[in-house]
Amino acid sequence: MSSGETGVHSEIDEDKCVRCSYCARACPTEAIKYGEILPRSVVGGKAVVINQRDCIGCMTCTRVCPSRGAIKVGKINRLPYIDPSYCARCEECMDVCPSAAIRYSSRKRAYENFSKLNNLEIAGEILERESEKLVKNLGRMDSVLRDVKRRFSAESPEYSVDVTDEIRDGIEELVDSNLQIHELNHIIDFTKPARRIRVLEDRCIGCGLCVDECPVGVIEPEVPAPVKILDGCVFCGRCRGVCPVDAIEITEEGFRARDGRIYLERRVLTGPRRGSVEVDHMVCQRCGVCVNHCPVDAMTLNTEVEVDADRCILCGECQDICPVTAVRLNLEDDKVE
Repeated sequence: MSSGETGVHSEIDEDKCVRCSYCARACPTEAIKYGEILPRSVVGGKAVVINQRDCIGCMTCTRVCPSRGAIKVGKINRLPYIDPSYCARCEECMDVCPSAAIRYSSRKRAYENFSKLNNLEIAGEILERESEKLVKNLGRMDSVLRDVKRRFSAESPEYSVDVTDEIRDGIEELVDSNLQIHELNHIIDFTKPARRIRVLEDRCIGCGLCVDECPVGVIEPEVPAPVKILDGCVFCGRCRGVCPVDAIEITEEGFRARDGRIYLERRVLTGPRRGSVEVDHMVCQRCGVCVNHCPVDAMTLNTEVEVDADRCILCGECQDICPVTAVRLNLEDDKVE
């Protein structure tokens, strides 16, 4: 782009320019007008959006985007989404998207979509934070769970309380958005429960059965008793299953979506988990992260990720670490009371 003057001046090679607008933002004299270098297709005020139903989570768009901060990755569903206020509409992401999930939309719809996804991220962080607090002290819940505090006792070993209204009202107040119940349920599906394991010293007899049974080797004997559980426990429940005196207590506290409602639950694990691990091969990117992270080497990657059901301890580590949520842990409730 030239000013037409014969003196020294800068020129923009339009064939190489990706229209990221960085030069327009950085120029100290505002000599470069962004509107003059925009792609012709967006003159009408369009914006770039990612259709998350079509997105496969490959993250190629995040690697080619020249505008820092324009493409964010959700912690809830682990899919990218675009902040229209930062997007330069250079179309680089469109060109490389293998699933054609990136397209133009109206700016109004783009901002509404970004606001909705951003609010879901905030809501998810709130739920995650509250779930972690439950492990430390059930009596220190904040305003989102204040009503729940009056409806159950911290001494109760198990409970299930409908907190749909409390969660919705508290989150809406904090994020200033009218979130729907089904959207909150979606958040719950990706919220990790808070787990806790402890040895009941007055019951432990120091027999060592749990030491031999632990598949990740984090239980050590102590003299005379009890045993000691180190960091790295995956809460598989196998130690609980072999303990002859019920001296190991494993609890799981968190939120669960059921029948269109949200429940705050504490469950007690009484033995090894039962269920299965499923891999959605249509979504799986074959990155191998789950394979490398499996504590018992129950996963292999050849042409596809495969799970050895005989070795799998259903700890859920693969589900938690998968960047595209292609791994799903399906547990049976008959062993979780």
